Amino acid sequence: MPHLLLLEDDESLIDGLAYALPKNGFTLDIARSVREAEALRKSRPYDLYLLDVTLPDGNGFSFCEHARAEGCRVPIVFLTASDEEPSVIRGLDGGADDYIAKPFRLGELCSRLRAQLRRRAGEPVLRSGRVEIDRLAGRALFDGKTLDLTVAEYRLLCFLIENSGKTLPRTAILDALWDGRGCYVDDNTLSVYIRRLREKIEPDPSHPMRLLTVRGLGYRWEEGAP
Repeated sequence: MPHLLLLEDDESLIDGLAYALPKNGFTLDIARSVREAEALRKSRPYDLYLLDVTLPDGNGFSFCEHARAEGCRVPIVFLTASDEEPSVIRGLDGGADDYIAKPFRLGELCSRLRAQLRRRAGEPVLRSGRVEIDRLAGRALFDGKTLDLTVAEYRLLCFLIENSGKTLPRTAILDALWDGRGCYVDDNTLSVYIRRLREKIEPDPSHPMRLLTVRGLGYRWEEGAP
């Protein structure tokens, strides 16, 4: 199920979406302030951000612009009563993928969220520095040369690059490597995959520049690494 981050401070709307979105195939975390949303964004990966504009400690525009400035490619949708043209323009120019005005129809909202998720899933190529992933061909390249990766190593690399710049807890990575057929990667095996992946993409695996360890938290893919 796609996992959403909802940034909203209207309790009645929060209650309605917390009830309705899971019934339509989504799970969600809720942030009631920009500060809380930033903390959640850095603590785990999301498939889509659903943002209000006006918030107690700022606005959704700043959250969107900050995320995009850090290289975040997660779909961002504004859901707000601020439907004046300048607000719409700022939201879209700031990196949002869609802008939905309140009041809205639940069916239309869910349809537009799914459309954004389909577009994201359809991106055929991921690039980060010297690494390129051709998802249609199911292969990864480093400096134009194909990397010899296992299926789990390939999925791990895709997940890291999709979430470039974000610290990913080990639990989130383990969840992502679950293949749906009961084949589960445990914590010790993840450490092996991390080490093997570094041996294939790092000039000095003992001093990584791309796949970094965040002590006590997890791992982070460094987007700007040479």
